[in-house]
Amino acid sequence: MARKERVTKVIDGDTFKTSARKNPVRLANVNAPEKRQTGFSKAKNQLTNLIQGQEVLIDTVARDRFRRSVARVYEGGKSINKEMQRRLKK
Repeated sequence: MARKERVTKVIDGDTFKTSARKNPVRLANVNAPEKRQTGFSKAKNQLTNLIQGQEVLIDTVARDRFRRSVARVYEGGKSINKEMQRRLKK
């Protein structure tokens, strides 16, 4: 079941925290650069601009080995997963 939650912190280009969860949320099917990798800052800034402080709809599809929700995320009816995939291809 999808839940609406407010984004409190963007960790990197595919992971963020909300006020309602102890563990972060990871975007499903998105693989952004990690810290110290080329493109990390750009990817983090892009996700920050899209969802920081916004109320997003989180549809969890799995859990990863770090107990994070792996989810499809929507803001205003727009798929954040698809938007980040598009932006990371550039």
